[in-house]
Order: sequence, then structure tokens, then C-alpha cells
Amino acid sequence: MATKHRNEKATTRVRADADNSSKRDQQMLAVLGHFRVVFKSIRRHYQEVERQSRVSGAQLWALAHIAAHSGTKVSELARALAIHASTTSNLIGRLDALALITRKRIGRDQRTVQLYLTVKGKNALKRAPRPLIGVLQQALSELSERRLDALHTSLSELISAMKVKDVRARSATPLSDL
Repeated sequence: MATKHRNEKATTRVRADADNSSKRDQQMLAVLGHFRVVFKSIRRHYQEVERQSRVSGAQLWALAHIAAHSGTKVSELARALAIHASTTSNLIGRLDALALITRKRIGRDQRTVQLYLTVKGKNALKRAPRPLIGVLQQALSELSERRLDALHTSLSELISAMKVKDVRARSATPLSDL
């Protein structure tokens, strides 16, 4: 009788483990589905940005920041877009080559550069779909601090579990360039 009872307990435990595993698998697949929605939404938005405004998502975000902060400095733009200084310099070089911005050097040594939109840059902003900063950036900016903290913690754990190498270099790349 004791053996039968032990076998029933073991069977029950196996079924419970299988149910938990199945629920976990379903939840994991649902989360993957959410990531697909996020990635596809970002991709569609940036495709629409390029189609309507003829600039990349990162370029549009930079233009929007410069429009809102006329005379912004290169270092300020890098911080606002959360990208590396060299990436910012390349971005500014491309915007300047497209005649979307102008650079003005200030100070005695002329090392400080301020950025301004040109008429062509303003027109690109007018043509661009909203939100100018990107759909993910806009959605994140609308989350409560508590939700944003929780998401940050969860994504940090996910990145750690993925054993991603060189996280800082990857995080300095604009989303539209991924």
C-alpha cells in the first residue's frame, strides 16, 4: 500500500512539473511574440520615416532634438540620443552633408560646435511621421517610473542570461541602425 501511495505521489508530482513546464513554455512563447510585435513595429516605423522624410530614424531623432534645442552642442546631442560620441559625430556629418543642419563654432578656440536646423531640415521634420523620436522611445517615455524601473531590471536580467558580450558597445548604436 505504501508503494502504491508513493507511486501516486510521484505521478502527481510529474504531472504538476509537466503542467508548470507547459505554462512556462507558453509564457516564454508569449513573451517572444511580444518581442516580435515590438521589433516589427520599430522596423515599420523606421521604414515609414525613411519613406516620408528621406532620413533615417536616428537622423530624424537628432533633427527633432536640434529643433527643440536650437544651438545644442554635440555632447548634449550624444547624451540625449544615448549614443557614443563618435556615432554622434558621424550622424552630424551626414546631416550636414545632406544640408539638414548647420554647425557653428563658438568660443575662442572654436572647438565648441552648436547645431542648428536648416530650412531643409525643418521640412524633413514636417514630412516625418510621428512620433519623431521613434515609437519605442515614445512608449518608454510614457511609462511610469515604477514600470520603467521594472522593465529595466527585467531586461538587464535577460541580457545577463543571454551572456551578451560588449553590452556597452551594442547599447550605443541607434535602434534604426540595428
